[in-house]
Amino acid sequence: MTGTPVPSADHDHRPPLDLVGIGIGAANLALAALADGMSGGPRTAFYEQRHAWGDDTTTPLTDGATRRVPFLADLVSLADPGSPWSFLRYLRARDRLFPFCAAGSFHIQRAEYHAYCRWVAGSLPGLRFGHQVDSVRWNPERALFEVDFTQLDADGEAAALGRAHTRAVVVGTGAEPYVPEPLRPLADAPSVPVVHSADYLRHRDSVLAAEHVTVVGSGQSGAEVVLDLLRARPAGRGRLHWIGRTDSFTSAEPARLGLEHLGPDHARYLHALPPEAREALAPHQRRLHHGIDPVTADAIHGELYRRALRDPGPGAETRADTGADAVLVPGVRVRTAGRVATTRVELHLEHLRQGTRSRLTTDAVVLATGYRERPVGRVLAGLDPYLRRDAGERPRTDESFRLALDPSVTGAVYVYGGDTRTHGTGAPGPWLTAWRAATVLNAVTGREVYPLPRRTAFTTFGLAAPAPAVPGPGRPLTPLARN
Repeated sequence: MTGTPVPSADHDHRPPLDLVGIGIGAANLALAALADGMSGGPRTAFYEQRHAWGDDTTTPLTDGATRRVPFLADLVSLADPGSPWSFLRYLRARDRLFPFCAAGSFHIQRAEYHAYCRWVAGSLPGLRFGHQVDSVRWNPERALFEVDFTQLDADGEAAALGRAHTRAVVVGTGAEPYVPEPLRPLADAPSVPVVHSADYLRHRDSVLAAEHVTVVGSGQSGAEVVLDLLRARPAGRGRLHWIGRTDSFTSAEPARLGLEHLGPDHARYLHALPPEAREALAPHQRRLHHGIDPVTADAIHGELYRRALRDPGPGAETRADTGADAVLVPGVRVRTAGRVATTRVELHLEHLRQGTRSRLTTDAVVLATGYRERPVGRVLAGLDPYLRRDAGERPRTDESFRLALDPSVTGAVYVYGGDTRTHGTGAPGPWLTAWRAATVLNAVTGREVYPLPRRTAFTTFGLAAPAPAVPGPGRPLTPLARN
């Protein structure tokens, strides 16, 4: 399209919406699904720049990879088990209820979960793909938010402009692949095979063809890529290095009581803590769900052992490095990186405990370095004068994920991006997807549309302060000591 797009002529004359969602990742998809199930529910619209459902965090990296949560932790079931958008309803629609039951697994393969999300996204009303939200402003005369958007054509070019008026906004733009600073120039260079794990399947053939592959990242994504490389490239068909910053390639198998730290009770407890206490807890929280699935970890060890048996090499019975074409080194970070002979990559490594440094030349790099929440500053820039911030100049959010705004703003803005800081590192995870969506809908409607459990864990987080005592003669009031 050429020239200036023409805005929709009637955009100012439509009745206002109750809720506009920006971004259609898993969080807002769950919100849309639960809103659709409400009798006389809110008028909603959800805008997504992409033309179809796609969430990198749910995309399978290898065949057979499973989610590390039970199938009930889908988009809706933990808030509304009878929802028409549950995973079980998806199985029934696909005539796979009996095969899933016969499979005997409590967990969903990631490929099937991704297909389930696509099914929900393709069936729900009110989801507007190919719509890029440009700005959000508060209109004090109408006491409504103005959401300006651009409708995109199939080539991603502007086709039309539009505006929606709404009483509430939910920003769920999701996470984007994170590339460490030293590797960003290489990842942006088309001639250098440096790809994020989110793009691994698209580049799998070229990675498999490389003589030497380095996987950076010691979590589940890195483990899945390593397992796929070991299975697809037998011994002698190429070399592999797997490096990560953590001290070990740790299997993540929290006991059932440990999983309670990823639930609503712990999220509420964390939100009530002082900010400095939340920051101190963050590293411990990450350990609960940033390790490797035990099945994947065991499969990698099995592949390495079989590789050593198939081709042990001369003198292998006296060596400790059997299967030396696959090298696993934890506790290592990439300091800098550069090109060698145009098509190869040289990584400058540092061992975090030893303080030693070395260089590694490789033909391809897969970055299993995780995701970071997309910044929402641009789309919410028009609301900046109304935002209330904490001591660190970060926007404050309440227990319901609502931004603290100036009292003159009678509408509400909910943000899913900052909840790791305020509700714990488990907040964006699948355990809380339905709970978060129900919490927001209850807050938007001002009533308990979806009753939320008062207690979700056997663990009690924190000590309840005793009722204040009444000082009597000779009994000074002693404040509760903080440890």
